[in-house]
Amino acid sequence: MNIIVIGCGKVGAALTQQLANENHDVTVIDVDGETIEDVSSENDVRGVVGNGASYLVQQEAGIQEADLMIAVTHSDELNLLCCLIAKKAGNCPTIARVRSPIYNSEIDFIKEGLGLAMVINPEYAAAVEMSRILRRRSAIEISPFAKGKVEMQKFRILEGSLLCGMALSDISAKLHCDVLVCTVERGDEVVIPDGSFVLQAHDRVSFVASPHNAAAFFRKIGIENAAVKSCMIIGGGTVAYYLASLLLAAGVKVKIIDQSKERCEELSVLLPKAVVVCGDATDQRLLIEEGMAYMDAFVAATGLDEENILLSLLAQTKSNAKTITKVTRINYDHVIESLELDSTINPKEITAQSIIRYVRAMQNSVGGNMESLYRIIEGRAEAMEFHITEPSELTSAPLCKLSLRKNILIGCISRGGKVVFPRGQDQIRVGDTIVVVSGIIGLNDVREILRR
Repeated sequence: MNIIVIGCGKVGAALTQQLANENHDVTVIDVDGETIEDVSSENDVRGVVGNGASYLVQQEAGIQEADLMIAVTHSDELNLLCCLIAKKAGNCPTIARVRSPIYNSEIDFIKEGLGLAMVINPEYAAAVEMSRILRRRSAIEISPFAKGKVEMQKFRILEGSLLCGMALSDISAKLHCDVLVCTVERGDEVVIPDGSFVLQAHDRVSFVASPHNAAAFFRKIGIENAAVKSCMIIGGGTVAYYLASLLLAAGVKVKIIDQSKERCEELSVLLPKAVVVCGDATDQRLLIEEGMAYMDAFVAATGLDEENILLSLLAQTKSNAKTITKVTRINYDHVIESLELDSTINPKEITAQSIIRYVRAMQNSVGGNMESLYRIIEGRAEAMEFHITEPSELTSAPLCKLSLRKNILIGCISRGGKVVFPRGQDQIRVGDTIVVVSGIIGLNDVREILRR
């Protein structure tokens, strides 16, 4: 596809890299010539220096031949203007990043009024992800499929766990739980395992199950899985505001700590049910005085990655709280994982992933439409949801007779409101929704899971 990306900040650069890696023809636009030179040379893409809201600049970038235009500059208004001009100039689908809470309640109106294909709000999307994780204390990550009927959850096996030394084939017989393990991360190794795989302490395990069965599974292995009832949020930025709003609506007690007196006054008005404390959260005495040790959850959401990481590590030593750490540096994932923090959320990565999912869906061939895409392990494993719309090789025989590619797993089949964890004799039908876990990055068409 021919794609134009306007804005080469962290999101734009990450998006450009992923799109280029998936063999799209990408043109980037930014007012900063040095940034354009760095991004275009690093990713072997075309660069145009100029204001992306300029009709002439968009023409130079090839807007009339573009299949998609994505505006991810630092300004919401500029992004919307870029999309409006692109729609008039090239009549191609457009995606805008819109971050301000002022516009968040008007997103549907803006999207429809400007004819946008997608509007993405990184901070709100991050807050939604955080609130979802806090509904299941045991999970590091939760990805919903089949309209919430199925979830992929990731958790870490602790020392002394019932699962240590257990083969995957024994889970169903010994625990009587209907769950399917999809991936296991062990150190730097990522495995899509078979039944003979034996679990060990410190493994990070992703499995597919219904919410009910997932709760039963955690209960049987002795891990608490109830929703949190209280949460301390460090930092009073946009992510914190969105998250506090969601938690308060769910009946969770929220305490926010921020250094800025002006921001605390704003939050007190915006969130009257929250407790807002003005103070320096790097002061351990303040955190202890404000009850950190008794909180069910602790979210570090300041503007500094280093501060967030240190605060979460402190919370893990001083309390039993479920911790969530907001990070923004996309390239430090490997380092952060080695620290064994509970959950990390990267708004920029969520933005890039949402846009990549839309691009993949645009490329779908006839037969199956991509409905969801989640990165289980960045650059190494993905989970995708496909809706089967027409007969194909996939619907012609039972699963045991299909020749699946290596590192491909069909996690579940959703049919008529029911979820099936497939056995060899089960068969995919037109109208089904299937979840595919793949160690092959960049699949667009469901039929690509078969050997050719």
